[in-house]
Amino acid sequence: MTRSADIEVTANPGETRGRLIFGAWDFPCALGRSGLRDDKREGDGATPIGLFPLRQLWYRPDRLSPPATGLPIRPIAQGDGWCDAPGDPAYNRPVRLPYPASAETMWREDSLYDLLVVLGHNDDPPRPGAGSAIFFHIANEKNGVLQPTEGCVALRLADMLKVLSRCTPQTKMRIGVP
Repeated sequence: MTRSADIEVTANPGETRGRLIFGAWDFPCALGRSGLRDDKREGDGATPIGLFPLRQLWYRPDRLSPPATGLPIRPIAQGDGWCDAPGDPAYNRPVRLPYPASAETMWREDSLYDLLVVLGHNDDPPRPGAGSAIFFHIANEKNGVLQPTEGCVALRLADMLKVLSRCTPQTKMRIGVP
């Protein structure tokens, strides 16, 4: 398979599951609990529509070896967080925990963030309230059904490893746009 430039993510309006297509691969994916939205807002549970660069792969070194990928890689450490407080200067940026404003914990007990790719959504520069912590990560699966995310795109681990193996710094994720 050749390396493809864009990862395509599609869904029917209002649905929390969709398809992630990358070259010849086509995988089921989980989307935000509020489906896809053009006007992403902090806490709305929607996956933003748009074309987003893949900034960096983060991984849990105590659970996984660094996967094969062309993306920049960073190990997740205990104390890593991601600021989701719209009024804070570090909004939609990594922070060290404890942090004085609201921040998501990156070192999770579940496996959802064992691998995650930071998507270039609302980060250049961040606009307060336009959404934070939009990642491509491992899906939560119950009885074979991918569960909705809080606004991210998620795949089963084996599928994500395949996709990562073909990603380069030029790869972008195209969500809900032709």
